[in-house]
Amino acid sequence: MLKYELIPEALRYEGIAAPDDFFAPDEVDEDVILLTHAEEYWRKMRDLQLTAREMRAIGFPLSAALVERERRIARGTIDCALYALAHRSVALNVAGGTHHAFADKGEGFCLLNDFAVAANYLLHTGLVKKILIADLDVHQGNGTASLFAHEPRVFTFSMHGAHNYPFHKEHSDLDIGLADGLNGTDYLRLLQNTLPGLLNEFKPELVFYLSGVDVLATDKYGKLKLSLQDCLTRDHIVFTECCMRGIPVVASMGGGYSPEIKHVVAAHVNTFRIAMS
Repeated sequence: MLKYELIPEALRYEGIAAPDDFFAPDEVDEDVILLTHAEEYWRKMRDLQLTAREMRAIGFPLSAALVERERRIARGTIDCALYALAHRSVALNVAGGTHHAFADKGEGFCLLNDFAVAANYLLHTGLVKKILIADLDVHQGNGTASLFAHEPRVFTFSMHGAHNYPFHKEHSDLDIGLADGLNGTDYLRLLQNTLPGLLNEFKPELVFYLSGVDVLATDKYGKLKLSLQDCLTRDHIVFTECCMRGIPVVASMGGGYSPEIKHVVAAHVNTFRIAMS
């Protein structure tokens, strides 16, 4: 997608990030993928044998390049987590947020669930014991909710459009369904009244933050009414509340479908701007 090329360019151009601030991940190993995804599903994906019906649900044509892209995104989120934990800081994936991928299927432009792959890797290696996933994309993180439905070490929080895709919702540990047309003031009040309590009660050692910008009023699918400033304030709330408690954060960009790409890029760049401030 074009935004994944434009975001790094904009970050360098605006002086938010220097060339040395970026790293290029390898492809995630197969054994790490299998901590999260079913072996049959992964084998069919790896061997380019997913059916036309399965790929229609995903929304992309299947190719070796697409599988490589998904593997690099997932490894990038793991690398971000390792960096954030080592430095007690924030790390951001320019892509990622593939929260519609289930253990045994993909949908909604998602094949491998990068947050789930990274979270399961951290739990498997014993690097952390408690993780909070804060999904603020306008679409519910249904794959993520399903993957961790019976995993008490991971708390899934999704704040999303109640009447938006996916139309069959899974059960996160906490779901807040938002009415169509919700404005920024009410959205931010809900978030500010919810997130601090979750952090205080669950006490995660790491937060994965899905910072989708399809909450913008300009988004053609979002159905909410947040401004660019509202979106920036949302990011500020997440990073500030985590920073106040010394909790490292990993952010992935998630969705953004405003007709003018400049709105999408500006909102994503603001996420980096706030994280770096």
